[in-house]
Order: sequence, then structure tokens, then C-alpha cells
Amino acid sequence: MARARAAIIGGSGFYQMDGLTDVEEVRIEKTPFGQPSDAIVIGTLDGVRVAFLPRHGRGHRILPSELPARANIYALKTLGVEFIIAVSAVGSLRQEIEPQHLVVPDQLIDRTKGRPDTFFGQGLAAHIAFAEPFCPVLRANLWRSAQEAPAAVHKGGTLVVMEGPPFSTRAESNLYRSWGADLIGMTALPEAKLAREAEVCYAILACVTDYDCWYEGHESVTAEMIVANLAKTVAVAQRTVRLALSRLPARRDCLCASALHNALVTPLDIVPEETKKRLAPIIGKYMVDKPTGS
Repeated sequence: MARARAAIIGGSGFYQMDGLTDVEEVRIEKTPFGQPSDAIVIGTLDGVRVAFLPRHGRGHRILPSELPARANIYALKTLGVEFIIAVSAVGSLRQEIEPQHLVVPDQLIDRTKGRPDTFFGQGLAAHIAFAEPFCPVLRANLWRSAQEAPAAVHKGGTLVVMEGPPFSTRAESNLYRSWGADLIGMTALPEAKLAREAEVCYAILACVTDYDCWYEGHESVTAEMIVANLAKTVAVAQRTVRLALSRLPARRDCLCASALHNALVTPLDIVPEETKKRLAPIIGKYMVDKPTGS
């Protein structure tokens, strides 16, 4: 199977990555968690083999609540991916974070409902550390790259992930502001949690499209507004991503690479064989050959 060291998950408006050469399309028809959002395009970008996956599918046909996040992350893991840059459209909860700005957030608040958000269960319990939900090395890389692109970019910030698909009420928007949140979106979770479980470095390049609905001096948020503002930021977002990919570390020294080391609670020798087989791409390096019950 084709291999890639890094991946881009493209959100609303970011439907392809320009500049890829030696391109091939990989269609992973089945994972233990269903089909990914779409075929994965793999190509070379400045010497790095990169996988591109359109989060919502080509033609933007999958709602945030319907996204097969487990299948997406699992599929990328089977391709050998160690780094994921997720490009996401977000609304701003702060006046200084303007539409068409970029943000590299460092925190999350989960307001989603009922989305499958773990690979584990069925005989294997695991609890990852998630105090820092994004890879600090990849975040710093994105921040520097956005500055060089050059982009109007903000370092850090808390992203509220809501269920959608409707946008916030004004009361909700003001509530999130009172919590100290800076951004609001619909797709960063469970992606970030699953990437950590899969020991993949993950960070978000957030493209600001609107002021949500808290800001009375701003017109109401519409899908048309979001698409129009995204079209104006795609070029600088692509330059940022390309720069970030060109300076990935040769070796991962961050905690993402060993996130399961102290997270697996169930002794693997009593985990059902079917569960171990299903999760082999994720837990394979922790499996040992010894008989059950020994």
C-alpha cells in the first residue's frame, strides 16, 4: 500500500492541496470503523510524501455530525502518517481575531453530542492524556510558517467545538465568550482525540470566516459568507501548510508519539483477539506474544 509521512485534512473551502507531484489516489473501501470521507490523494510536496483527505468529501456532502472521524484517522494511520495538519473554518469570538485571519489554537472545549470519539472499548480500556490537545511541536511549526507565509495569524486560543449543523444562538455565543473561548467550529473533535489515541501529531490551522453572532456590528453568519471568506484565505493557508510540511522534524520527540504508553489499562494478554486484530495499526507496537492468562 502507498505510504505518506504527513497528512492534510482539508475542511470547508480547502478541497485540494496544490503543488503535489507523483500523485496517486488511494481508495480505502473499508476500515473497522467504516469508510473514510473520500479517497485519499497521496503525492510528493517538496520531498515529503503527503496524504490529502477532504474532510467533508468531494462536493462537501458530509455534515459535521456525520463525519466518519474514526475511519479517517484509522485510514491515515494505516498509511504510515505521523503528522496531521487539519485545516478548519471557524468563527471568531474576539473582535481582534478578524475574518480572514488565521489562528493556531492550543485548547479545546467539547460541546459535541454523541459522536463516537474513541477507538477503544470491546475488551480494551485506554485513557489518553489530553490536557494539551494539540501537538506543541506541530503547533509551533504552523505558527512560524503562517508568519512567513505571510498571514495575519494569532498564536494560541481556545476553540469551542459545537455539534451543529445550525450556527450558535446569540446567547450561546456570548456564553462561550464568558468562558474565555476565542473561536468556535464544528469539526476539531473527535479528530484531535482520535489522532492522540493513534499516536499521531495533530494541530489545527483555523481559518476565520466570521464573527459568529455575538458581534452586533457584524452581519448574521451564513454559509455564503463563510465560503466567500474562505476563498480569500485558501492561498495563504496553502502556503502556510506547505512551509510547515517542509520543516517537519526528522524524528518525533514529542509525547504524541508515545501517547498510549501509560494509557492502556487492560493487560493486552486478556484483550479479545478480535479487538487486538482490529486495533493492530494503533496498538501493534505494544502487543506481546504470550498466551492468554500467563
